[in-house]
Amino acid sequence: MERLWSPWRSQYIESFKDKKQDETCIFCDAVNEKIEDEKSLKVYNADVCFVMLNLYPYNSGHLMVIPNRHLSSFEDLTEEEMNRIMQVTKLSMKALDLVMKPHGFNFGANLGKAAGAGIDEHIHFHIVPRWNGDTNFFPVLGDVKVISQDLLQTKSNLIEAYSKLTTNSK
Repeated sequence: MERLWSPWRSQYIESFKDKKQDETCIFCDAVNEKIEDEKSLKVYNADVCFVMLNLYPYNSGHLMVIPNRHLSSFEDLTEEEMNRIMQVTKLSMKALDLVMKPHGFNFGANLGKAAGAGIDEHIHFHIVPRWNGDTNFFPVLGDVKVISQDLLQTKSNLIEAYSKLTTNSK
């Protein structure tokens, strides 16, 4: 059996260690954020969900598709929400194709803390662009993951791609 070793992930997981009771949900807070706001990682709004860049990406362009409603359970998504999330996921992959030309994608959700969800109280779906050879010796030898593009530059490029794709589909 092969194992994926990702020590950089521990920094992210450690950030949840001393969670305070009065913390609000970062995804619920993001629902009303403006895409234009430089402090926001949001790149696309749909009617029942939105898309934002992951602050702790596995690769450049790592996106999350997040329902607007605060739900912790997959079973609580409505048919409309599931269908729309899949449509937005498809659109997001097209936007990533336009901007980054990945060779493939990882797509899925970590449902619950035991499954690796860093934020388990608000369900969300990950889209991670992948390239042949995108793993290298840096994580193994240097305890570091190389993300080759600045988040704000990625955000700007993706906003433009979403705009182009949604304008062309009308």
